[in-house]
Amino acid sequence: MGGKARAESLTAEQRTAMAKKAADAKWSLPKAIFGNPDKKLKLGDRELECYVLEGGKRVLSGRGMQEVLGLGQSHGGLLKDFLGQETIKPFIDNELAMEFANPVRFIRPGRGGKLALAYEATILPRLCDAVLEARKRNPNLGKRQKEVADQCEIITRVLAKVGIIALVDEVTGYQEIRDREALQRILDLYVKDEWSKWTRRFGNEFYKNLFRLKNIPFPPHEGTKKPSYVGHWTNDVVYSRLAPGILKKLREVNPRTPSGNRARKFFQHLTDDIGIPELQQHLSNVTFLMKSCLTWDEFKQRLDIASPKCGETMSLPLETPH
Repeated sequence: MGGKARAESLTAEQRTAMAKKAADAKWSLPKAIFGNPDKKLKLGDRELECYVLEGGKRVLSGRGMQEVLGLGQSHGGLLKDFLGQETIKPFIDNELAMEFANPVRFIRPGRGGKLALAYEATILPRLCDAVLEARKRNPNLGKRQKEVADQCEIITRVLAKVGIIALVDEVTGYQEIRDREALQRILDLYVKDEWSKWTRRFGNEFYKNLFRLKNIPFPPHEGTKKPSYVGHWTNDVVYSRLAPGILKKLREVNPRTPSGNRARKFFQHLTDDIGIPELQQHLSNVTFLMKSCLTWDEFKQRLDIASPKCGETMSLPLETPH
């Protein structure tokens, strides 16, 4: 009644200003940029909405968390009431309690963009740990509390295989964007569009051992031009193993000319602070491995274990003499 009376006492200009302030506050909230209420995260035999917000924060629907824990969705305070019970409350640390007291407010996707409340996704596994600890310390929990603890155990098993962040990213479709952004950050660290003045990076020691393992005579003196296929070997043992996407990016920034050659050496496009030091470290390791091997196959086997190509793994052990 007081609110109604106050509203009636305001002028039209005052009401307009208040409405504008409320609208501004709403639209200053972060928006969900990935996620869909029709595509939910499944945990055991239950589901809940999940989203990725501007800035990359992953959140889970508050009511959805109640549902996956077996508390139902009749009203939004069920989870708060459960955590406040005397047998559960001692196991909720202050940080977790503060996060539950301050849910994340955001704008849901879709027409009109409705205001929604959620919790950071990492809260769920921490909550499950707390409830399971309560069950462990107090075997006399009530029937409902034991049911929630059983559900927490199911959720914990699911999250033990794949973390909650990875699950949210997969369900919302953010995984592909995340991987693409991570790759771009790597490329920005390693590769530059402009090029540096040529400086020797690959020493004779590298090429001598490379030619030895390939059973090809090493060029008679330093100025002899190396065959074109040496570039393919170098890409194989060096550039394809520096970091994800590096070789592809180097080919883009240093394309072949109409004659079929490249205008510059790939290393001239590596950054001075990250790319070149990583190249030198890798070359040192590769040269050391080559020196310890008698054949190309032996060297490649060792290299694939010590420094697999980006995107590949190699776990087969080397054969050891009896």
